[in-house]
Amino acid sequence: MDLTDTPTPVVTIGLNRNSNSFDYSMTELNNLVEANKMTVAETLVQKLDRPDPATYFGKGKIEELKQVVIDDGVDTIVVNDELSPSQIRNIEKATNARIIDRTGLILEIFANRAQSREAKLQVELAKLKYQLPRLHTSASQRLDQQTGTASGAGGATNRGAGESQYELNRRTLEKRITHVNQELKEASKADQTKRKQRDRSDIPTVALVGYTNAGKSTVMNGLIKLLGEDEDKQVLVKNMLFATLDTSIRRLTLPDQKTFLLSDTVGFVSQLPHQLVQAFKSTLSEAANADLLIQVVDNSDPHRELMMKTTEDTLNEIGVSGIPMIVALNKADKMDVNYPAREGDNLVMSAIDDASLQELVTMIKEKVFKNYETVELLIPFDKGDVVSYLNDNSNILNTDYKSDGTMITAELNETEIKRFEKYRV
Repeated sequence: MDLTDTPTPVVTIGLNRNSNSFDYSMTELNNLVEANKMTVAETLVQKLDRPDPATYFGKGKIEELKQVVIDDGVDTIVVNDELSPSQIRNIEKATNARIIDRTGLILEIFANRAQSREAKLQVELAKLKYQLPRLHTSASQRLDQQTGTASGAGGATNRGAGESQYELNRRTLEKRITHVNQELKEASKADQTKRKQRDRSDIPTVALVGYTNAGKSTVMNGLIKLLGEDEDKQVLVKNMLFATLDTSIRRLTLPDQKTFLLSDTVGFVSQLPHQLVQAFKSTLSEAANADLLIQVVDNSDPHRELMMKTTEDTLNEIGVSGIPMIVALNKADKMDVNYPAREGDNLVMSAIDDASLQELVTMIKEKVFKNYETVELLIPFDKGDVVSYLNDNSNILNTDYKSDGTMITAELNETEIKRFEKYRV
């Protein structure tokens, strides 16, 4: 999709199964539509205990939907659920409109936003796995245009006598899935090498996680600015869903020389397609391997509890558990509350408020630097390189010059204590 085009008008539809979160899910669907450079012309809902297995909506509602499509002059319907191939095919036939279900919509957004090679591969893999069981739908006839893989993967030259278009398309998709998986494995190896290098450096890692548009990137930029880092380290901030797909990692140094790595990960959303969660596992592994998680929550949103539950469920799905967590209840500047206000591991804050960010730094230090110990070291005068290292990388509390060397009192982590044990007094 050309992002400079005029937004495409669509009709959004959904089934209310007496869920307390239905209204919110429809609001979120409309926000996702806008994030995909579309505009909502009309919304149609129906109360049903379960979807009609053939047409999602009941027969009468389908007729109403058909008339809405004609009256509004739209050719696209966006559905607030993941549909079966037959449901998509039947609604398309009844309305003469293109059907995008919730999963397909999120996949389109991710495809438009992916920047790095790895993110593009991850999105492509998710789309291919989504399309594979849907080859019977009318969308499969547009396989070439949608994926760019059917004619470009060499499948046409291998077509055997009597092989159907369906079989050809399926084999082409399966070959492409295998190829993309291999490319992702190679990319993952490179990431694992970088991660091992970071692990050997003994620098603690902190990962920002949470719902999309909760303010993770704003928190990251606030910490970068607060700690006096270069502005070119700042990351993209946009008031839109899924502004961040690629993980950004920044090395931050505190005034007392303690250093940590801060990563900004892809945001979550309710009903995030399983294909995407699986595809982005390597990206989200920054969270799985972190020493500390900061869950950023839009505290001004009345549905924050649902958002936090979605974050918890998604983290569980990718196997993230047992990692200490700070809950940053962000956007307090939009509320009538006092901030920053801390209660245990929860912090009511605003990412655009220095006092809030300073309190967040204090909490980070308490979590990731708790293994630091104050030690006294007597460094011989001929070991100037040791003194230089400590001055550059440690929080020096006191320096004194003795007849047999330099006496330094410093805060060191376990690895550094072992490294300089022979100088300890």
